[in-house]
Amino acid sequence: MPHRDSTPRSVALDLLSIVLGAGRPLDEAIDDHPGFDALASRDRAFARRLLATTLRRLGQIDALIGACLERPLPRKAHLVTQLLRLGACQLVFLGTAPHAAVDTAVALARSRGLAFYAGLVNAVLRRLARDGAKMAAAQDAPRLATPDWLWRAWTATYGEATCRRIAEAHLDRAPLDLSFKEAGAAARWAAKLNGVVLSTGTLRIAEPHGAVADLPGFAEGAWWVQDAAAALPAVLLGAVAGRTVIDLCAAPGGKTAQLAAAGARVIAVERATERLGRLAANLERLGLDAETVAADAADWRPTEPADAVLLDAPCTATGTIRRRPDVLHLKRPGDVAALAAAQERLIDAALDMVRPGGLVVYAACSLQPEEGAAHLARLLESGAPVEPLPVAAAEVGGLRELIDAEGNLRTLPCHLAETGGLDGFFAARLRRR
Repeated sequence: MPHRDSTPRSVALDLLSIVLGAGRPLDEAIDDHPGFDALASRDRAFARRLLATTLRRLGQIDALIGACLERPLPRKAHLVTQLLRLGACQLVFLGTAPHAAVDTAVALARSRGLAFYAGLVNAVLRRLARDGAKMAAAQDAPRLATPDWLWRAWTATYGEATCRRIAEAHLDRAPLDLSFKEAGAAARWAAKLNGVVLSTGTLRIAEPHGAVADLPGFAEGAWWVQDAAAALPAVLLGAVAGRTVIDLCAAPGGKTAQLAAAGARVIAVERATERLGRLAANLERLGLDAETVAADAADWRPTEPADAVLLDAPCTATGTIRRRPDVLHLKRPGDVAALAAAQERLIDAALDMVRPGGLVVYAACSLQPEEGAAHLARLLESGAPVEPLPVAAAEVGGLRELIDAEGNLRTLPCHLAETGGLDGFFAARLRRR
């Protein structure tokens, strides 16, 4: 339950306990916490950055705390553990003044009925204020920040060197990427927004200031937030003007907006009604039209076969860790198999919705091969009435490194690392025979 104290650190303590204790995604926990929206804008930004950095660097933080303790804290002292994690993050990774980080942590311990541990909190954080930076510099940060099962999976799939580069990319905050309603508008808005246009057409802002909704162009509906990699699957459908395109599992709606802006007749299908409502609200802000359908995409069928189907399938989202570091701690190996099985039904449904000669683009924001290449291999081996259409470098901004040996899209967080990286996506383009 949220505590009555509504300081940014107190709210962060609540939320970290919910994410790591109850296993809830950070964004959901924030949406449901009554104290978060009550914070001033600057305090909300601080709380969110503190939480994201703590989750991003949790392996390092726990190692630092462990080095300062004679024995592990008892399981019942889980709130003390979260308090120490937030304090360590501020001292070592956010550069918070020691007196501010330490004093507020001790005060929080007392206000939460943890006065017995106040002396320990004070001692551990003062040690980290003194030695934490030196201790962190000696750590293998990418390895400590990555759960063992993910490190093993990525090493087996991409090799040790690329696995390490992926993990290094996860240590930094992702930039803000924008897609525009009008073709070519990114170049016109670059100066206004202090951004850089990537070769794929996305406008990237490295250090946005203030809330997204306060940036120029938001209220006018000129753009929407969408990672540069997430914008590529829709591009693989080619010219869609005047064509009927079904966007399956459509929320949050970036791909629906892309297709509608390109002139397609879009049917956006989403099972979660709340998420579908947000998609519709975003389309209204952008001045774009699409038919929205609240349904399970595996069971729903259109009245007539579509010209194309775009399926951004539900997955473990391990490709989005730069933006959603809670994924590191909420997903488990069993989730990969369960979600991969659900994807099979969705892929078969997508093929059932498209006319002969029509296109299906299957995408997943995952780094796990079971949620990508393995499905394509299954389809082709099963004799399904499809043929793969390889992706050309020209379709993805000339970036040949984004295309795998089989001609599918395969972006990694370490791609374009010099400008802030990309979300990890797999996408295959298929034509129905």
